[in-house]
Amino acid sequence: MVSKEEQENKLALIPKSEKYIEYMLDIMIKLPRTEKFSIGTEYKQSMYKMLQEIMMLNKVKNMYKIKDNVKLKNENAEKYIEENFERQNEYKQYLKEIINSLNIIDSQLNTQRIYLRIMKKYRWIDEKKFRVAMEFIYEIGKILGGLIKYYGKNN
Repeated sequence: MVSKEEQENKLALIPKSEKYIEYMLDIMIKLPRTEKFSIGTEYKQSMYKMLQEIMMLNKVKNMYKIKDNVKLKNENAEKYIEENFERQNEYKQYLKEIINSLNIIDSQLNTQRIYLRIMKKYRWIDEKKFRVAMEFIYEIGKILGGLIKYYGKNN
């Protein structure tokens, strides 16, 4: 069972992407045999890469949150300035890692949109499945866009 604290630290992207991946895996199983092992494999790899980046993003976010909760006890002004300078550099590195992960996730989502359009065009999936999958991608994209905007401003 997941504790309340762990759930609060969990990115909103994680449960959304889990549901999306589960839905898409059901679709992949029903693709024509020739496509299951070509576009289906590529699509799965893209989803797993996206999930991997989401998990890394969550880990980096939580690592910084833990560091941020540690109170600095400074005896003199020089030490305080030095530690704050190090934390500013650490924070800049943290932002770079987060923005990099967000961009990778975004590029994977865009790739998956293209794969879905191809599957629909060749009628490997029906209109309803296409719309549901695109809705999942839209929801993830909305969250992702908000995160990119937030971290972009703080950079």
